[in-house]
Amino acid sequence: MSAPLTGTPALDAVTAALATVQDPEINRPLTELGMVKDVQIDADGTVRVAVYLTVSGCPMRETITNRVTQAVSAVAGVRAVQVELDVMDDEQRAELRRTVRGTDAPDPVIPFAQPGSLTRVYAVASGKGGVGKSSVTVNLAASLSKRGLSVGVVDADIYGHSVPRMLGVDDKPTQVDNMIMPPQAYGVKVISIGMFTPGNTPVVWRGPMLHRALQQFLADVWWGDLDVLLLDLPPGTGDVAISIAQLLPNAEILVVTTPQLAAAEVAERAGAIATQTHQQVVGVIENMSWMDLPDGSRVEVFGSGGGEAVSDALTRTLGARVPLLGQIPLDTRVREAGDAGAPVVLAEPESPAAKALTAIADGLASRQRGLAGMSLGLSPVRR
Repeated sequence: MSAPLTGTPALDAVTAALATVQDPEINRPLTELGMVKDVQIDADGTVRVAVYLTVSGCPMRETITNRVTQAVSAVAGVRAVQVELDVMDDEQRAELRRTVRGTDAPDPVIPFAQPGSLTRVYAVASGKGGVGKSSVTVNLAASLSKRGLSVGVVDADIYGHSVPRMLGVDDKPTQVDNMIMPPQAYGVKVISIGMFTPGNTPVVWRGPMLHRALQQFLADVWWGDLDVLLLDLPPGTGDVAISIAQLLPNAEILVVTTPQLAAAEVAERAGAIATQTHQQVVGVIENMSWMDLPDGSRVEVFGSGGGEAVSDALTRTLGARVPLLGQIPLDTRVREAGDAGAPVVLAEPESPAAKALTAIADGLASRQRGLAGMSLGLSPVRR
């Protein structure tokens, strides 16, 4: 970095300002990540900052430019800011990866499966499709993020991926060395196979490829320190549900159903898989419970009692209380908001469906953490 000229802002003040600028994908200061290439200060108060991008096609280039400009412009005496962008070479990217991951291990591990992980992992499951599982997932994610929690979503429904559209995510992931930076929407980090396939191309994979894709989503993606990770599972109890149990044995299951008893019977199977995988079922969410009519009455389009039936059945099967976490009314605004890429809990927060979803999210956020999977720091005493 060149020394400041007489009458210009102090170089250390500019550097301090740059230290407040975080990379929008990694959420750590540019200075810490080695992304500040050079700073030059002219006698007239013009500051030129050269910044390294991780890759040439970085989708966050404009965001980084704006953040640097805003931070440096706030320094006393600065009259103009010019940001020049360059691209890291392979060695610099490797160093960045080591800085972020804190390891030189060639095979990244799944951080959420480690004993010391503090991330709550919820696998959102259903017995059959069409019950609104993905809508529930994205709205819970948006609501938890709105509370100030750090949230990630894995669209594990490889064949029927829809989470990017529902969250309004158009950006593609950025790859830095062998590390993938997930795009974000409403503060939620998202990864989906739909981000890697052209257009609306179908995914035609069998078990081993599905398992490998999920493993990469969990290990190769840089999630940072998440409070909550939500996985939108495909319906049923097939390959993906089994892979999640293997890759994330500490994941807890949320079962989504509709009031229809036929749907509830199938949903019960999705939760009962916990008897074989030894996972905990957090509870049942009943979606499309009723429709509120203009005259204030309700019509139960899909019948009633399905959610409570699943709750009672799983309680008997698992030998532990599986509560009905909430009932979400049928509301066209949920569908409209999802199609528009704006979750209803944010777009229409006062709607009955949004309030029900928010209440469920509040309950999940306030759950007490158990000791399962956590290191207690104990060692045996030899006598």
